[in-house]
Amino acid sequence: MSKAKRQLLKHRYHQAVWQEPLMYELGSPGERGILPPVLEKEIREAVGDVVSLVPPGMIRKEPPRLPEVAQPQVVRHYIRLSQETSGYDTSNDIARGTSTMKYSPKINERLANVPEILDLHPLQDESTVQGILEIIYKLGECLKEISGMDAFTCQPPSGSWGVFTNARMLRAYQEERGLGLDKKDEIITTIFSHPCCHAVSAVAGYKLVTLYPDETGFPNLTNLQAAVSERTAGMILGCPDDNGIYNPHVEAFCDTVHAVGGLCVLDQANANGVLGVCRAREAGFDMVHFNLHKTFSSPHGMAGPGSGPAGCTKELEKYLPVPMVAFDGKRYFLDYNRPHSIGKVSSFYGNVQVVLRAYCWIMSLGADGLRTVAETAVLNNKYLSKRLLSEVRGLAMGYPQNDKRLHEIRYSWERLKNETGVDTWSLFRRMADYGIGGYFASHEPWVVPEPMTPEPTETFSKDDIDEFAEIVKQVAEEAYSDPHFVKAAPHKRAVHLTDDDRLHHFTQLATTARAWYRKHRQSRGEKR
Repeated sequence: MSKAKRQLLKHRYHQAVWQEPLMYELGSPGERGILPPVLEKEIREAVGDVVSLVPPGMIRKEPPRLPEVAQPQVVRHYIRLSQETSGYDTSNDIARGTSTMKYSPKINERLANVPEILDLHPLQDESTVQGILEIIYKLGECLKEISGMDAFTCQPPSGSWGVFTNARMLRAYQEERGLGLDKKDEIITTIFSHPCCHAVSAVAGYKLVTLYPDETGFPNLTNLQAAVSERTAGMILGCPDDNGIYNPHVEAFCDTVHAVGGLCVLDQANANGVLGVCRAREAGFDMVHFNLHKTFSSPHGMAGPGSGPAGCTKELEKYLPVPMVAFDGKRYFLDYNRPHSIGKVSSFYGNVQVVLRAYCWIMSLGADGLRTVAETAVLNNKYLSKRLLSEVRGLAMGYPQNDKRLHEIRYSWERLKNETGVDTWSLFRRMADYGIGGYFASHEPWVVPEPMTPEPTETFSKDDIDEFAEIVKQVAEEAYSDPHFVKAAPHKRAVHLTDDDRLHHFTQLATTARAWYRKHRQSRGEKR
């Protein structure tokens, strides 16, 4: 019996389930977690009436409704919530495909939380922040070498923001040439690129032309040639895409778009399978962005904090956001003298703690280490696919005609669903009972039916991969032997079913206390 199977049989995971109320529902009027000191008379006289300094339009008509909770209750509340969460440090996160979940060295966490970084004020004089400006500048130099681009900004605070920055620059380039939306109003992308490639193009004012794959898993060149026209402003796509497929014709794709005066943007949020192997520049792209909170080992924050540095060729450098971090040979400074810039895309420096972690990670590995990251990630993915496809009943690989995959694979549970009635979301929840944080299925629309997309990055060991494979195998067998039990999952996890039984629908979740109250009042038939 394998070590992974022995671990699975001994696995007695059961998460705490507290049904913890909102903080607003705790405490009583007058309770306090801390009592601020009484303001000294001398300070009060020197400062004067602070409230009078606030513009009248910014003063609330009534005080905000804030929780009134004692300190022990606050501590207990957040400790309980922490016991109902999962992540890399508590569970096997191979399941979270396209997210590139990997270990973030704890020394980098310590560095990101030193007072000089944690207490950095965005309005400090440049002479007092030379250290972080140097790190931002040098991270840009690293990303230039990794991508082949000529300039980078670390301002975008997320991957989508990085793609949007590139889309804004694309539009500025075309407009300066007299080719605004009245002449060039279309962006080409692919269905397996990240959804943000579609969204930011629309936000930037463009119409979308979306290419679908053929039996190989990627669009063919003939379809692209039919899609381009004099109205094509550019192309934004992911490569490798969310199937782990690298389009072998990508250079011809770029040539085709360039031939009609368009620019080519690479969404390289996930570069884990190509680090040190190939670069955006040599593939023909004019712009690129990376997700530091994926490839470069800074922790995910779900919607933040992230960082999506955007890079470009020399021709497009003048459009980058202000300010750019520059170096004159003696000091680092913020360069605002950029008349062609698209302007700021985020406040101040961006997420500097994420930038620092990524810089430390790159410097600790070096060029050879980065290539080893890619080689190991691809090897791990090949090993996992070998186990899953040969041992798990009801599972198949999307686009099986093409077995050339890099960092991840989009699998399909379609046969299992047809034979048992158990769908991918039921399997998702049942895997959570084994301590797996649920898996990423797929962005919608589901071109691959009943999808599952794991990604075993370079930081997972063979034992980790074997454990994950055994759990997938076990859950599939449960679906065949007792489908109703699997459909009723989770049984050991603090996961709640939403109204339509689709955990991926963020619209079913309350995102603020106000939204939560509104939802529950409506469910009870109460008026707003």
